[in-house]
Amino acid sequence: MASEINMPGPVCLIENSDQQLAANQEALDILSAIKQPVVVVAIVGLYRTGKSYLMNKLAGKQEGFSLGSTMQSHTKGIWMWCVPHPQQPGHTLVLLDTEGLGDIEKGDNQNDCWIFALAVLLSSTFIYNSIGTINQQAMDQLHFLNLASSYVTELTDLIKSKSSPEQSDIDDSANFVGFFPNFVWTLRDFSLELEANGKSITPDEYLEKSLTLSKVTNEKTESFNKPRLCIRKFFPKRKCFVFDRPAGRKQLSKLETIPETELSAEFVEQVEEFTSYIFSSSDVKTLSGGIKVNGPRLQSLVLTYVNAIQSGGLPCMEDAVLTLAQIENSAAVQKAIEHYEEQMNLKVQLPTETLQELLDLNRPIEREAIEIFMKYSFKDVDQKFQKELGALLDAKRESFINKNMDVSSARCSDLLRDIFGPLEEEVKQGTFHKPGGYSLFLQRKQELEKKYDETPGKGLQAEEMLKKYFKSKEDVGDTLLMMDQSLTEKEKEIEVERIKAKAFETTNRELREMQMRHARMMEEKEKSYQESVKQLTEKMEQERKEFQEHGKQQTEKMEQEFQKHEKQLTEKMEQERKELMAEQDRIVSLKLKRQKNMLDMNSDIHMLKPMCLTENTEMQLVINQEALGYLSAIKEPVVVVAIVDLYCTGNTYLMNKLVEKERRPLLPPLGCRLRVRLGASRGLCLEVGGLVTCVLCVEPAA
Repeated sequence: MASEINMPGPVCLIENSDQQLAANQEALDILSAIKQPVVVVAIVGLYRTGKSYLMNKLAGKQEGFSLGSTMQSHTKGIWMWCVPHPQQPGHTLVLLDTEGLGDIEKGDNQNDCWIFALAVLLSSTFIYNSIGTINQQAMDQLHFLNLASSYVTELTDLIKSKSSPEQSDIDDSANFVGFFPNFVWTLRDFSLELEANGKSITPDEYLEKSLTLSKVTNEKTESFNKPRLCIRKFFPKRKCFVFDRPAGRKQLSKLETIPETELSAEFVEQVEEFTSYIFSSSDVKTLSGGIKVNGPRLQSLVLTYVNAIQSGGLPCMEDAVLTLAQIENSAAVQKAIEHYEEQMNLKVQLPTETLQELLDLNRPIEREAIEIFMKYSFKDVDQKFQKELGALLDAKRESFINKNMDVSSARCSDLLRDIFGPLEEEVKQGTFHKPGGYSLFLQRKQELEKKYDETPGKGLQAEEMLKKYFKSKEDVGDTLLMMDQSLTEKEKEIEVERIKAKAFETTNRELREMQMRHARMMEEKEKSYQESVKQLTEKMEQERKEFQEHGKQQTEKMEQEFQKHEKQLTEKMEQERKELMAEQDRIVSLKLKRQKNMLDMNSDIHMLKPMCLTENTEMQLVINQEALGYLSAIKEPVVVVAIVDLYCTGNTYLMNKLVEKERRPLLPPLGCRLRVRLGASRGLCLEVGGLVTCVLCVEPAA
């Protein structure tokens, strides 16, 4: 399979069957074939919120991920679609569409939590998809374990960053931030006007305002702040997109078949803006230490995390990286050894004439093997795998030296048989069994020995094999010496001593050569070790520089975020100052107005516009004294009509109908301007049939 994957459609990556998660082998095989860096985009949200439609758009297709149209979750488990990255050549975009959370058929939501956690762990960009606005209900929809905990706040319980409990307890959440994905919140069927304090705001500013913490400290505000605090803490890089309703209700069930020309133009434009951002801003999936993830590495992460869940444990990021390091470092050792063997067999012609010649050829090939290991290895704790490589290279070098000697011995043996064969035949035929025959035999032997010495390609065993051959034929020479009647006994004794002296000299020379060979072997081993140390030092320096650069980039990002938040804080403080001054002016004006009203007021009440009855300031309810003044002046019985609902659900429209005069709305729209204080109630008093009717419109909490 080619490194660039062109999948015709998605396949299931993690199956969810009978509340049990399991990795799908077909999907794992696809990942193992992707050698390119991967950009992983995962989407999570409640079922039937249109997640699959957005993922199909990211895949550049009208359909692919299944779009359900019933009240049941249509996607089960986590599905994967790998496509070439449209803006980053040489990269693969991995899209993960997850099972809808909160399916009505589920009795236990534990798997929802695991799917949420796996999407966070595996992705480089994490998309949370929801319907409507960011209100307290949307925040509450992030939890299923119990009413007081959310998916986001459960992350510290579902995921470990360190394998050691002692390390993990120090500040585990601080370790998450470095390699948690970018966070994107997509809001579907969004109908609010994005305004605050009379000014237009962006979706990103809307998200940040929605994540503002309450300053009041009590049990209620703690549950209010907790999910917001966790999102701010775990996901420092955040983005928000809003989408209009794409079409009518009946058309939504067949959205994948509707041409874009029939969809809302605003929706089409918003989807284009969303996909453009995801393509340009999503990073390659990166592990702690700046390790870029490719297909096989992502495969390993999936297996490690799912196996941890299956065994009843917690997915541990450090364990995942160490497991990945074990796999890849073992593979790096194998690649290095395979390269060494291939190049030695290709470049070294055995036998070599000397050991040094073989070692000179071996050295650059060893260096290349070490370079390959350094290239493909990472997080080699205590240099375990580098030491393993060193031991294997020593063994392979020794093996080639022995093979070199064996080839040389075999070649010399054949050569000795060819050269000295005729001499052996002459001995058998008795050619030298005569006076002076021994001298003639020595002369013939020396001639053949010279011929043997001058023959090339014998290898470093040439002398050893010649010695062994002569040793095996000693009795022939001794017999001829004793039979030669032309030699005196004294001459024979001298010849015997000469032969012994020559043998002793040969033995000493061999001993010296053996010592020199051992010294060369030790020297070569030391050079190999020094080369490993040198390359390890260079790699560590390179990784240090890359880490510093990565840290610099992260620092710059954090500095930009800090400046952004500092600017927002400054603007907020300035706005609060202006509001405080305006509030002081309003209080003075109200006091004057109230005094006038108390003088002019009678039982007939005619309010021209609504006013605030109860204010909600920092989660504290305060009664408006001006409104109380109006109520105190009403002497007739009152009919009180109140309406309560989620904000931006049309409640104000109904109340305007109750007080409508000449089709002119008296109650300003509630919930359609962010500047309105959430949780406040406003009222209007009017006379209907002799009774005073108090119409109360209650602003719902976010």
